[in-house]
Amino acid sequence: MSFDIPAQSNSTPPIFTGPIGGSGASFEDEPPLLEELGINTRQIWRKTVSILHPLRSADPSLHAYADLSGAFLFLLSFGLFQLLAGKFHFGIVLGWVTVASLFLYFVFSMLFDGHRGDLDLYRCVSLVGYCMLPMVIFSTVSLFLPRGGGLIFGMGMGFVLWSTRVCTRLLAELASSGDEHRGLIAYAFWLVYMLFSVLVIF
Repeated sequence: MSFDIPAQSNSTPPIFTGPIGGSGASFEDEPPLLEELGINTRQIWRKTVSILHPLRSADPSLHAYADLSGAFLFLLSFGLFQLLAGKFHFGIVLGWVTVASLFLYFVFSMLFDGHRGDLDLYRCVSLVGYCMLPMVIFSTVSLFLPRGGGLIFGMGMGFVLWSTRVCTRLLAELASSGDEHRGLIAYAFWLVYMLFSVLVIF
């Protein structure tokens, strides 16, 4: 039995430099991760800016393309600021938005008698989520306000009206016959955002 180590050859094994899988694509040709996931950050920013101005009406053409990434970001932000206030409301927020969107979708389906235009359930969830931005601002401001005072109640009503106004106009523009039912649409959204203001105040 021999324990001699065989002499190594002078030739080195070839180093594999090609792409894995042999598809011929390189990492430089890959699209960004957010683009692959369907998240358009520029579109989210433009929608956010269109809602931020309380006196200027949001552009309905921006919200014709529905997405849940920005809406989910605002819902998580709302839950985060509630967490800073000592309230763990993540599950409540997501559950309320889901139930409210389903409720509003079916109510508007009956209200518009089947002529909903561009309104579907996905777009309804997107609208409710994006118009949560004033409520996110309210939950941030409420961290510095005394509890139980009249100031927080007044500010809460103002932010609820802000969210209601923006969401009502966007939905009335996206639905084919939304203008004639604008008052009922506003009342439904007012109830939804009033629930979220109650979470902040109490």
